[in-house]
Amino acid sequence: MAVATTALVIGSSLTAYGAYYDIYGNISQENIDTDAFGDRPGKVEGALNIMIIGSDVRSGDNGDYGKAEGERPDSLIIAHISPNQDGATLINLPRDSMVNLPACEANGDKPGMAAQYGMVNSAMTFGGVQCQWKAVEQTTGIHIDHFISLDFTGFKGMVDSIGGVEMCIPSAVDDDKAHLVLEAGKQVLDGEQSLGYMRSRYGQGDGSDLSRIDRQQDFLGAMLRKVTSGEIMSSPASIYGFLGSVTDSITTDDELTLDKMTDIAISMREVDMGNIQFVTVPNGQDPADPNRVAWTQPDADRLFQAIANDTEIAEKDDDKEKEEKDDSAADDSVSAVPAEQVAVEVLNGSGVDGRGSEVADALGAKGFQITGTGNPAEGTVPAKTTVYYGSGQESHAKSVAAELKTAIVEENPLLAGSTTVQLVIAADWDGIKGGGGALPSSVEGKTAEATEDVCG
Repeated sequence: MAVATTALVIGSSLTAYGAYYDIYGNISQENIDTDAFGDRPGKVEGALNIMIIGSDVRSGDNGDYGKAEGERPDSLIIAHISPNQDGATLINLPRDSMVNLPACEANGDKPGMAAQYGMVNSAMTFGGVQCQWKAVEQTTGIHIDHFISLDFTGFKGMVDSIGGVEMCIPSAVDDDKAHLVLEAGKQVLDGEQSLGYMRSRYGQGDGSDLSRIDRQQDFLGAMLRKVTSGEIMSSPASIYGFLGSVTDSITTDDELTLDKMTDIAISMREVDMGNIQFVTVPNGQDPADPNRVAWTQPDADRLFQAIANDTEIAEKDDDKEKEEKDDSAADDSVSAVPAEQVAVEVLNGSGVDGRGSEVADALGAKGFQITGTGNPAEGTVPAKTTVYYGSGQESHAKSVAAELKTAIVEENPLLAGSTTVQLVIAADWDGIKGGGGALPSSVEGKTAEATEDVCG
């Protein structure tokens, strides 16, 4: 929402920008002591990961939606913004997910908690946003840069400020718990109806949180299309109303400054809706409780690794992948070797700290055996990123090079007799191809451009 908000301002007049600067002070901010987390996942330079919390807090105006102890995420999303891939991916973490939660210290009126196996969203109840942030990082391996929390009342105001969102309702809905009654068919939902639609669980589909997430993704796609439409972008009054509804009702970390929001907006304003993707963590029924879900492995970790390493995420097409491999084999006298059979040492000569570990993790996620990381000896860094190999290992080196956007292969007599190839990253490093970051078959994704409209 912060991205969409600032994108509106950057795309409009300086007057609107000035108005935004004035109401920026309305945002509640919270200090998050990430140093207390201990070891954290590595950060990829340029990429940004924001934890989005749809809060179910019932205090104040939100008390109209029932009573509940404490506060927890009703929805929990990691928004991954990737300048390298020119797009964004929003990953839903089902609130019913059972994971190994880390220990959290007491925080204000929150009692803290011991390490335990529990629902992913329970961390916020015991230790606030700081504990939830730590839990998301440690269970996914994804470095979180910022958080944004939005409550029920704020969400309603945001929808009303843009004149509602058009949705297709496949069948009539009557859900007392979500305060929602809708007729079937295409219609514009106001803020109250939109909140009910986003919260509704038992009155639609199979009553599961997973089917609700699917509908939420459709709604967010429709809302993004509306927010970025010419009608909204060209109206200072609509922009100001949208900004006001957002800033009055969101909480962020105190490191998410105006300048950083503006930087995000600049990087996202030209992104096509087809490059904004919604996915849900691969999951299945938790063996210990049929009412809970567990993340499916190794598919969930493959998804998390792709996000953590900022590699391309695209729908996996096994037939196309096989055809490309076949074509490659036909044009090359050296047969490809499966990643699982290739041992790789990664040496970082790019001059960018941490890049060797990031590349090693990304190649490991693709199945390669990583034997070690380090730096090349002084004076031995090649001009171009190179995969070196010993006698009989050329096919292994080419398998590694095939996964890189820019790389050459070269035999090195010093590796004679070794079954390990050596990747030396040079200053021309241009990243890893998206093959290993492809969505596993168990991951269902949709883009903001192609969210479902069963009304036609």
